[in-house]
Amino acid sequence: MTGAISRRSFLLVGGAGVVATAVGGIGRVRSSGSGFDPVVGGPLRSPPVLASSGGVLVATLEAARSQLPVAGRVVTALGYNGGLPGPTLRVHPGDLVGVSLVNRLDVPTNLHVHGLTVSPEGNGDNVFRRVAPGETGQYEYRLPADHPPGVFWYHPHVHGAVADQVFGGLYGAIIVEDPAASAIAARDEVMVISDTTIDGGEVSGSVSAMQRMRGREGELLLLNGQASPTIAARPGERVRWRVVNACASRYVTLQLEGHRFGVLGVDSGRTAAPQDTEQVTLAPGNRADLLITAAAGRSVLRALPHDRGGSMMGGTSTGQATTLATLEVTGEQAAAPSPVPVQPVPTDLRGAQISGRRTLTFAMGMGMGMGGGMTATIDGATFDPRRVDQDPRSGTVEEWVLRNTSTLSHPVHLHVWPMQVVSQDGTLVAGVVVRDVVDVPAGASVTVRIAFTGPVGRTVYHCHILDHEDAGMMGVVDVR
Repeated sequence: MTGAISRRSFLLVGGAGVVATAVGGIGRVRSSGSGFDPVVGGPLRSPPVLASSGGVLVATLEAARSQLPVAGRVVTALGYNGGLPGPTLRVHPGDLVGVSLVNRLDVPTNLHVHGLTVSPEGNGDNVFRRVAPGETGQYEYRLPADHPPGVFWYHPHVHGAVADQVFGGLYGAIIVEDPAASAIAARDEVMVISDTTIDGGEVSGSVSAMQRMRGREGELLLLNGQASPTIAARPGERVRWRVVNACASRYVTLQLEGHRFGVLGVDSGRTAAPQDTEQVTLAPGNRADLLITAAAGRSVLRALPHDRGGSMMGGTSTGQATTLATLEVTGEQAAAPSPVPVQPVPTDLRGAQISGRRTLTFAMGMGMGMGGGMTATIDGATFDPRRVDQDPRSGTVEEWVLRNTSTLSHPVHLHVWPMQVVSQDGTLVAGVVVRDVVDVPAGASVTVRIAFTGPVGRTVYHCHILDHEDAGMMGVVDVR
């Protein structure tokens, strides 16, 4: 199946208006214009792991520009702890996590733990903080005892520099473990998808006004910093894939030849049992927790094209299917896996009492922004950290209509508090679909409900096309 995703698949991934169309053949995104020749293949390498012990994780993340292995070559790129992606943080609900962020860059940076339900204030998930060059910032996060398991990630969040720093290589996965993880699958693979462009032996920081307006997409598509690596498995083995879309703007529609995905969850949203589907679409910032049962032989994992809208300056659809990895299934037949335990599911907010309703309008137009005469706004305004745009009360449930008047899709991310998608353009969504990044296609509107429970404080919501965020498509929410 390489055409439009079925309604069932749409509901599984929760990406409003998710449509992918494959066009002839299988391509490989590469920096042909810059002369960079990636080394293709080789075993998939897992990022190093920093795991909690006894309810505590103490970690150091050093952000630096250095010589790093990327797509089989050594190039100048950004990275945490000398790698791309950075280390995977593995934690449990209730853990206390302390991170020392060492800034070896020549510009300010900071740290956002994307999707975690933790305090956004002080030395928590505070995106208003800046860690100056040469300094070390101390972060501390206390995960709630009932924090949902799943796949999350971390990356910088300094306004005006987010796209450059993430595109440059600063990102890593976070796994919040399941109580019964070993019963779900014998092993898992952390798979961080990113894209970048390499020019003259270094990650290119040159981005035109047109690319910023559309949202940059790199010429090279990577999986754990590799170009089309090989993933090993045994016949009949059930493997868990923890997938992060760390691209600055690119949507990724995954399809594995000859296999179906069992979707345990997308973002922090879970279903009681794995949902069976052929394709999974992830907007920038989305994550997927997937199960596959490996079939003997060789299968190609593809990233299919996705149309995220057009503009007066050209479309933004990736032109061909891309080989992301190859699954090589050999060896002795694995024992039949046991049934997957029932998963904890989010609270359904469709029957909740609504204390407030808001409409947020995401728009792009002409002006002085984006370095090329374009503006990116929410409710007609660009980001101002001194202004509070939304002020829900703690302990309440609100309904927000996310309205997109532009010709480009906008994946909307709200920090700290997940969103339940209830309708798109007035059509009700079946099931409990919970996301922290909700795709709002061009010209569409999506209605979500949000329970402002747990942490209180001041943080942001924004478009996760990172160039749009940097251009001002971000607002401040303060929950008290």
